[in-house]
Amino acid sequence: MKLLKNLKATIAVVAFSLPFIGQASAADEIKVGVLFSLTGGLSIVEKSLSDATLMAIDEINANGGVDGKMIKPIVEDGASDPKTFNEKASKLVIRDRVVTVFGGYTSASRKAMLPVIEKRKNLLFYPTFYEGYECSKNVIYTGSVPNQQLNNYIPYLVNKLGKKKFFIVGSNYLFPKEMAKVAKKLIEANGAEWVADEYLELGHSEWGSMVKKIKDSGADVVLSNVVGDSVISFYREYFNQGISQKDIPIASTVTSEIEVAALGGKYAAGSYTSFPYFQAIDTKENHDFIKRYRAYVNDPNAVTHVTMVAAYESVYEWAKAVEKSGKTKPLDIMEAAKGVSIDGPMGVMTVSPENLHNSMTPRIAQWQEDGQGKIVDEYDVPVQPLPYSAYGETADNLFCTASGLDSSKL
Repeated sequence: MKLLKNLKATIAVVAFSLPFIGQASAADEIKVGVLFSLTGGLSIVEKSLSDATLMAIDEINANGGVDGKMIKPIVEDGASDPKTFNEKASKLVIRDRVVTVFGGYTSASRKAMLPVIEKRKNLLFYPTFYEGYECSKNVIYTGSVPNQQLNNYIPYLVNKLGKKKFFIVGSNYLFPKEMAKVAKKLIEANGAEWVADEYLELGHSEWGSMVKKIKDSGADVVLSNVVGDSVISFYREYFNQGISQKDIPIASTVTSEIEVAALGGKYAAGSYTSFPYFQAIDTKENHDFIKRYRAYVNDPNAVTHVTMVAAYESVYEWAKAVEKSGKTKPLDIMEAAKGVSIDGPMGVMTVSPENLHNSMTPRIAQWQEDGQGKIVDEYDVPVQPLPYSAYGETADNLFCTASGLDSSKL
């Protein structure tokens, strides 16, 4: 397997493996926290992130762990509540003395954990695509940032699909607003215009008036930053009001296989999403991963999606960093993670030594009635993460570096 091709041992039943020295004893272990929402409104997504994280840990342990040490996961439930995430992170770091926390889905949960992680000089692996505008030295970010989702997306919509008038709609919190900020610049730079920028509360389910507003706006494409259960209500109302995805497609930055499975393929068919990962990626690494995941959760029809794959690959990046460092203190692991590269279901990912985000490959998919995305555009190489692209950051002018954030550039 390419993901761990430079490591020393493989076993037939586990596709991804790590080297080990001898047999680890029960006392010779590395404790990590696994903190996702197992209950509450976000559990529909976050349960799969927890499963994928534990699957990676089990695979690594099945092959002897990391340098002979078993990984001991301590699982907690964030309960879809930022305050609970803060409390559970405190418990994991202070009482359980974990050396790393794998967790968080929403930016609110990450922001709730961050004070604990930073104050206690611990380490968080955060797997979700997010809005950027963060430069922590205690977080490895394995999800995409706006430039890795939008820099390919807006030109495709304008130049390939001929769309010129964007209706921007999102849930009312930080991520959708930051994505809109980046999108507006790209829309204008590509000779198009945005005719509206509207927000409804998280969990909003009455989409009749908003969909009518879209229909009456003159827009020929909808850029959707709608999150969570609202996706289901939005797409179904769009379908019920008879708006054609061919004429006015929904182009989402959020909707993945798991949301499409929940709302029904016919309601999403013809719409688009931009992500670094889709279940439709046609590689041996991805096909093998899908089979193993379905076996792990005992569901032959389970879908895979971008954030759960990032959660899975987070563990392998962490393991390579631990092996590289030879140490298990959080900041030693962080330092060793710089430049670590893996090649898995999502393709090649590499931790930036500057901002601790990952380079990854942008892709665009059009959803089909069977609930799967057909990849219609894909970059040849991974793209550098620029968490401050909304504020003018470029590859030649980084705001977030190994020295910290240069706030004078903001």
